[in-house]
Amino acid sequence: MSLRLGIDVGGTNTDAVILDESGTLLAKAKRPTTPDVTSGIRNVLQAVLERADGQAIDRRDIRQAMLGTTHCTNAIVERKGLSSVAILRIGAPASLAIPPLADWPEDLVEKLQAHAEIVEGGHEFDGREIVPLNERAILDFAHRVKGVRAIAVTGIFAPVSDAHEKRAEELLREVLGEDVSISLSSQIGSVGLLERENATILNAALTDVAIRATQAFSDALAEAHIEAEKFFAQNDGTLMRLDYALRYPILTVASGPTNSLRGAAYLTGRSDAVVIDVGGTTSDIGVLLNGFPRESSIAVEIGGVRTNFRMPDLISMGLGGGTMVIGEAHRIRVGPESVGYRLTSESRIFGGRVLTMSDIAVRSGRASFGDPERVADVAESLCVSALQSAHDMLADGLDRMKTSAAGVPVIAVGGGSFLIPDEMVGASEVLRPENSDVANAIGAAIAQVSGEVDRIFSLEQRGRQAVLDEAKQQAIDAAVQAGADASAVQIIEVEEIPLAYLPGNAARIRVKAAGPLASLTAAQTAAGQGAER
Repeated sequence: MSLRLGIDVGGTNTDAVILDESGTLLAKAKRPTTPDVTSGIRNVLQAVLERADGQAIDRRDIRQAMLGTTHCTNAIVERKGLSSVAILRIGAPASLAIPPLADWPEDLVEKLQAHAEIVEGGHEFDGREIVPLNERAILDFAHRVKGVRAIAVTGIFAPVSDAHEKRAEELLREVLGEDVSISLSSQIGSVGLLERENATILNAALTDVAIRATQAFSDALAEAHIEAEKFFAQNDGTLMRLDYALRYPILTVASGPTNSLRGAAYLTGRSDAVVIDVGGTTSDIGVLLNGFPRESSIAVEIGGVRTNFRMPDLISMGLGGGTMVIGEAHRIRVGPESVGYRLTSESRIFGGRVLTMSDIAVRSGRASFGDPERVADVAESLCVSALQSAHDMLADGLDRMKTSAAGVPVIAVGGGSFLIPDEMVGASEVLRPENSDVANAIGAAIAQVSGEVDRIFSLEQRGRQAVLDEAKQQAIDAAVQAGADASAVQIIEVEEIPLAYLPGNAARIRVKAAGPLASLTAAQTAAGQGAER
């Protein structure tokens, strides 16, 4: 038997599930997220291995372990644990007007201890050199930044031609060796120099965070005597191997909400819907298209930094089971403050003194946990006002995510989904699938592996079909490199945008490919052959 373990770390709870080859849920567990995150992973791992029916899970059968984590998101937002970064932009003289880090928050710049330099080089939109790469300047730069933990390299139109970025990496390695982490913008962001550079710098800054996160995950599994292939959830709802996560930790940002979207699709069989994931701290609203999260079409800010790498199109609001309720019925305020992972100690139903939305839900009969007697004195009018405020917030979020006035199916998931009403303005129906409280961990466990290409191609020398075929193959190759089964990868999304403002019949082409884990496919095949025998 080949089992899959999925773990998702949220702001309030850390969830875990174990699925068999057919995707049947064998066990699930939920434990409070701890300040160090790692202890919460250990706690939930110990709990999920003890099945509710009393039959222990055979740890030797767990072949794949998937983690969706907030490590990288928290590090950027809280400015903690970030690596020192050297920044190399290949773009002089064309890009000297705006230096790197020009619009970054000052406190974040200080944490990076950054040294930035712009050297001659870069390409036009069609791949032609603007000026030759200044290799001498790169070597001098490398000698000046010895001792730095990570380097971010960004070239003008590098998504079109990465030749200068790759040559720069070779030169940097000659001086700095293999221990330094080097992030290339062509492998992270899309067209748009400053936003792509920002994403690349953040990726480099997360070097040590990624090392600690992967080590913590590996240590927790080792302590539980689980020998499994390890994967991290990405922010597009797919997976990447640990070595891939170490190179591209920025791609784990916002992986939690995307896990919930994928889990919602799996639990309901719906490929197109709006998903509302209510946790203990926040509510995240996203859209499923063809079973995957809809991606944002605009630049996204992370920790005050504007970036353009792929991110899910989400609305997050301060509403969850741990959200504080302040005031009286006629002047009530719901959130955005939350007790977070301290829900089980500070909420009134658990003996605390803070009135939360969980207390309101229990008092109103919407939920059943904790001690209802501890909230018996809460006025009914206060409950009505608090729930109405929550419903209004969710309805507004739903309206902002819709693309038409027509009603859409809404899938309610998350431990705090009891705050979602059975009937919503703008919803054609509200679905509450079984095991929706651990949809995020299920989404991590069932995720596929993806690869993506987002480039500007010139169609002048070659036909449109030849260019599309090349882009599709690049996406497939990227998926296989990330751990997908080469024989089962499929193209799931193709987007072509003609760029009339550029000469040479240019187009921006984005292609995504996805497929099952190579090891998982092999295990399923072996299981099938064994059954036949």
